[in-house]
Amino acid sequence: MTRSESTALRWWRPALVVALAALAVVWRLVRADLGAPPNLELVTAATFAATILLRSRWAFVVPLAVTVVSDVVLGNTAIALFTWSAWLVVGLGSLLARNTTGWRRVGAGAAFGVAGSLWFFAWTNFGVWLQGRGVWYPAGVDGLVASYVAGLPFLRTMLVGNLVLVPLVAAGTLLVDRLEASHGVVAARPA
Repeated sequence: MTRSESTALRWWRPALVVALAALAVVWRLVRADLGAPPNLELVTAATFAATILLRSRWAFVVPLAVTVVSDVVLGNTAIALFTWSAWLVVGLGSLLARNTTGWRRVGAGAAFGVAGSLWFFAWTNFGVWLQGRGVWYPAGVDGLVASYVAGLPFLRTMLVGNLVLVPLVAAGTLLVDRLEASHGVVAARPA
């Protein structure tokens, strides 16, 4: 297989990332209508897949792009700064798994799903408390604790979802690697 044939076959990595990101956007838009619990999301899984499939440091923008695009349709609340920055950090964190191979990638996916869920919970609930001090929650530490306690059901859903979805996507990226190897396609080097 020539180099140009190898490159031509890799068009589907970016196409798959775009499809997963579009699915994450659509899911954010229809999740409630389908009766799915709040915070069951596909953004973390799409982010992990983008990082592995694109092997580019620019994959970190995927969660921010998904959130911004869907928030334009949904509208966003006063904590947009906290949700968008939380997703940006999740995207940057995904870069740590960029070079994982084999079944370690699935383990990295599980760890990324847990870490991303915990970070998102901690940062966005802090934002809810910070912006709602004296309105929704008391201004002191007791109000911050109350904000975190109120958010626990959302954390549970996000955490369980990511413990299933992100390792599943990680295993899917292993399949992509195996299919490319069986067809003699050389994997792109991380950028």
